Amino acid sequence: MILMTDRIKCSHILVKKQSEAVAIIERLKKGESFANLARELSIDKGSGKRGGDLGVFGRGMMVKPFEEAAFKLKKGEMTQEPVKTEFGYHIIKRVN
Repeated sequence: MILMTDRIKCSHILVKKQSEAVAIIERLKKGESFANLARELSIDKGSGKRGGDLGVFGRGMMVKPFEEAAFKLKKGEMTQEPVKTEFGYHIIKRVN
């Protein structure tokens, strides 16, 4: 049985340092725009220029720590802690 949760849509902001990611999460909690911060600060320039949009992906398409964090989120939720991968620190927002 294939569940709809096997494919989700997320946006992310990727930075080099954990301290940067923590500061961005604080800004987001204060109501700043995820898309604007992604465009301004994300080192992933591809998704950054789309406001952090990674599009729809399924399991096995992203690195493990990212995938595990992303699939735990409910629609509209954002990670409250930076997610560390070999690329840096991610703030992930589940779009749907």
